[in-house]
Amino acid sequence: MGFEPPQRLVRALGETYGDAVAAEWLRELPELARDTLEQAGLVAERVMAPGGRSSLVVLVPDAVVKIAPPFARPDLERDALAHWNGWGAARLLGEAGDGGLVLERLHPEVSLRSLPEAKALLEAAGTVRKLWVEPPAGHGFEAVDGRTARQAAAMEGYGADAEAGGLVGAALAAREELVASSPEVLLLHGQFRQGKVLAGDRAPWLAVGPEPLVGERAYDLARLVRDRVEDLVAASAGASAARRRVNKLADALDVDRERLRGWTLFRAVESATRSLTAGRRADAEMLLEFAGWL
Repeated sequence: MGFEPPQRLVRALGETYGDAVAAEWLRELPELARDTLEQAGLVAERVMAPGGRSSLVVLVPDAVVKIAPPFARPDLERDALAHWNGWGAARLLGEAGDGGLVLERLHPEVSLRSLPEAKALLEAAGTVRKLWVEPPAGHGFEAVDGRTARQAAAMEGYGADAEAGGLVGAALAAREELVASSPEVLLLHGQFRQGKVLAGDRAPWLAVGPEPLVGERAYDLARLVRDRVEDLVAASAGASAARRRVNKLADALDVDRERLRGWTLFRAVESATRSLTAGRRADAEMLLEFAGWL
């Protein structure tokens, strides 16, 4: 079978790592995928589409194989999944070739986004709390302050932007205050949201696709706050609904409301500036409107 990368993977790798770097790896991907599965003695059923944003996801009998470029650091996902050992997340079954991970097979067509919003948020909260554990000794995970420092540097170019500038300044100020007083250092998923939680057999819901780092729970929860942002923006009471969501999730998971609000602001504005850089102005405008409510 063919192993052509889905368009979402092509676009996401180009936006994140640069078109030239991404293109070089993508040219080699079909052969790499064939070799990886052959070395592992696995037979492909089909490539998942739209699939992931940093890896090719291939369904094989009773498992899933993720093939990611080395610059996406699949080794960190491997280490996080190994540490969780199936608690709240898909179980790591092994490795395949260079950068390939063999994972427990879930039901990729059924994520928390298939549930009504209130139920989805409840299940998401129950799942993410399982992931917040002490990191392993001697780990190589990046810290929240390091990752967000790089993001903040990229955001500064939009400080004078007529549309985004005020929110960029507020987001950068919020980050400075937050990293100066982080209350805890836990292992975090890094990109936790409803679409990253899939239905399973041994557990109703399990997380997938971590971009792990260490830091405080409020940072991890911030991405979940803006889930289904398009619905919030379209609603007449979207602003009050967004603020209620911050308070509800913070209270349910014993997270400080103001720290969650601050990280939600930073992460929303950071995503908006990346959307502007990629030419996705409609996405950026939606995120900026959401951020302005906070």
